[in-house]
Amino acid sequence: MPVVVVESPAKAKTINKYLGDDYTVLASFGHVRDLPPKDGSVDPDADFDMRWEVASDSKKHLKAIRDALSGDDALILATDPDREGEAISWHLLEALAPALKKGKSVSRVTFNAITKNAVSEAMAKPREIDRDLVDAYLARRALDYLVGFNLSPVLWRKLPGAKSAGRVQSVTLRLIVEREMEIEAFKPREYWSVHARLATPSGEEYDATLVSLAGDKLERFDIPTAEKARLALSAIDARDLSVSSVTAKPATRNPWPPFMTSTLQQEASRKLGLGARACMSTAQRLYEAGLITYMRTDGIDMAPEAVMSARDVIKSRFGENYLPKSPRMYKNKAKNAQEAHECIRPTDMSLSPDRLRISEKDQRALYGLIWKRTLASQMEAARMERTTVEIASADGQVGLRATGQVMMFDGFLAVYDQGRDDDDGEDSNRLPQISEGEAAKKIAAFAAEEGVLTDDSRTAAARQHFTQPPPRYTEATLVKRMEELGIGRPSTYASIVTTIQDREYVRKDKNRLIPEDKGRLVTAFLVKYFPRYVSYDFTANLETELDDISSGNRAYREVLRRFWRDFTAALDGTSDLRIGEVLESIDDALAPHLYPPRADGGDPRECPLCGQGRLNLKTARSGGAFIGCSRYPDCRFTRNLSAPDGEEAIGDRVLGHDAGDEISLKNGRFGPYVQRGEPTEDQPKPPRASIPKGWDANAVDLEQALKLLALPRPIGPHPEDGELVEAGIGRYGPYVKHGKKYANLPDVEEVFTVGMNRAVEVLASKPTRGRAAAAAPLKELGDHPDGGKIAVMNGRYGPYVKWEKINATLPRDLDPGDVTMEKALELIAAKAAKSPKKKAAAKKPAAKKPAAKKAGAKKPAAKTTAGKAAAKKPAAAKAKDAPDS
Repeated sequence: MPVVVVESPAKAKTINKYLGDDYTVLASFGHVRDLPPKDGSVDPDADFDMRWEVASDSKKHLKAIRDALSGDDALILATDPDREGEAISWHLLEALAPALKKGKSVSRVTFNAITKNAVSEAMAKPREIDRDLVDAYLARRALDYLVGFNLSPVLWRKLPGAKSAGRVQSVTLRLIVEREMEIEAFKPREYWSVHARLATPSGEEYDATLVSLAGDKLERFDIPTAEKARLALSAIDARDLSVSSVTAKPATRNPWPPFMTSTLQQEASRKLGLGARACMSTAQRLYEAGLITYMRTDGIDMAPEAVMSARDVIKSRFGENYLPKSPRMYKNKAKNAQEAHECIRPTDMSLSPDRLRISEKDQRALYGLIWKRTLASQMEAARMERTTVEIASADGQVGLRATGQVMMFDGFLAVYDQGRDDDDGEDSNRLPQISEGEAAKKIAAFAAEEGVLTDDSRTAAARQHFTQPPPRYTEATLVKRMEELGIGRPSTYASIVTTIQDREYVRKDKNRLIPEDKGRLVTAFLVKYFPRYVSYDFTANLETELDDISSGNRAYREVLRRFWRDFTAALDGTSDLRIGEVLESIDDALAPHLYPPRADGGDPRECPLCGQGRLNLKTARSGGAFIGCSRYPDCRFTRNLSAPDGEEAIGDRVLGHDAGDEISLKNGRFGPYVQRGEPTEDQPKPPRASIPKGWDANAVDLEQALKLLALPRPIGPHPEDGELVEAGIGRYGPYVKHGKKYANLPDVEEVFTVGMNRAVEVLASKPTRGRAAAAAPLKELGDHPDGGKIAVMNGRYGPYVKWEKINATLPRDLDPGDVTMEKALELIAAKAAKSPKKKAAAKKPAAKKPAAKKAGAKKPAAKTTAGKAAAKKPAAAKAKDAPDS
């Protein structure tokens, strides 16, 4: 009985349903081997020999497969149909080699969709593992390892506080940082547009825009001031206007091609608000359920049978008019045919979203998007009529234009219209459209018939505009830009975008990606000392070489040799760098960001506290960077690298005196704080209190400082046992305390006003330790992609997201009711990345006492999914697309 191995239990379950009891279907749970995270796992001196290690979680999965093979003669590797899937099959083959002796056969099968027909056809056409694809995987893995494990230590030594660098992640980070620098350096430019609301003698109104003045065509910035706009208005008011021409032209809009990975991620972001990782996780579940074709692809072609099925649905739902005479064919733009697959489409076009039996909201929404896009791609074009009316004065000094568009036939737009990314934010120079669709036709008719417009039939107005900076990237527009530059590939987009956020180089605010200061520092360092390896062209060319390996046109070790020769030379060039030299270089590179122009026109580098020193970049003992005065220790002014928008930098200042002590406001590595007195031999650490979140540090006065320094505040004896009840602000926010019991307060201000009745109520609502009943979740979000429920809970230290044994605290500014599945997955991933042991504990099933074996008893081979192969609950599958080092 053949043993079939796939990546996930969900996929195993679906495939087993099609193959039946004649096959044993097991899951590997992703990769079973990886490079140990230590130096020496890739050895350049041994021609890039790679030392692999079986992950602890994978040992039990490999054992289940070996046990099944003990009684079966054939191993069928049915992992995903791409480079990463080929690598998983190769790893399985290598790890199972001892169990594959004695003439057991091994074959590889791939299918682009998990349907009965696709699986049956794949089983009938087995092949060997594609060594070229495996070599391409090995090259990528080695490159990412060599960059990460050699460049990251340079960062740690030369740039305290930096976390890591990666072959692709650092280039992607550079994109975000450079966009932010463009925004900061942008100088808005003023311009005006002039419009007139015109009317024919019979009362038909429409808008027109001034397009020529004094006989000259107006360009965008030809009316730069209000004064020139008033002159233009006067020119219009002083002249009679008449229609000089009416033009009606037909226009068509063709549908977009079906989805590939990058366009799916972009549309899911625009229309569904799904980040790249959440989009791919949701698509993975749809694929494993057999609902869509494989979701990691850069191909846009469709199988002929799928095209005909889509045409049948179009004809039955919309009629013959919506069906082109011949099928639409889309050219595959993949750079490497071996890694290109069919587009992302439903496996059954007749299964419309309203008939889908899935409770998960994101899956239903994403399937609907894919279904509509695929259907629309085979529909008739939309047809419009665009009408343009030219209005002019008799002397030719003034010319206006009105435009309108009428939909003659909606075609594919009846099903789907692609979303748009934000444009550059500027008021575009496109002429205004007539708001009512039929107005354009009426304009043409009235203009041709009536001709002249009278003086009192119009009102004119000028509008002021300013050019706007380019917008910050969203995950969707970042993926689009990476695709345009040739950086990364379909299987890596989501992991790269996630990695730079997990490293805290970038934060996401209102769906926009904003570089953190540490991200700017890392980018400035790499651009200065490793410019080639964060070059867009170099990274894109290297991707092309890797594609050549997978097509069999390059030897992967030769690519590694050439890369390593040049890379080590660049590493050697930084060996003698001093930290002070590095900081000075970065300080100069980031000067426009670190020292923005002052409102009074003064020197932005002048210390605002002493007025004598100059501000420059410094590093703290424990890592990280800040801005400080060059006259330290005489002047102790410090501030963070960048203050929030509109907020002044925080510097040391005296707030006043109390009981003979100086009360001062200071700014430290962990933010602003107030302090009583100065360090002495008797008191090396004077009383301090951090400024609570939400308070404006620059607005803190002596009274507020004394309140903070007086915490914890005694409320009084508890009415039951007389023990003191206190209120204070701790590591986890405001609280009330009774003995050893703490309970959180929802608001910082309540610390200073809470009375005994309120304190007792808050303390009583806090559950006692022991076997208390499980608290009800604040919000249930659904199932994690790797199994297990995700919920928002209310805990001792505030609301948090819970999955298995991972508890991820919600940011203070995020309301529990606003938590989405995407945000929950981000928080869980970030928590797991910081606490690998917790992640492993969450995956590890509860240990069970093994039953005593009977003498001579043989363990039967599993017959269905991984769930039957290992009776225990399976651990969460590993992420297939590991982020760059």
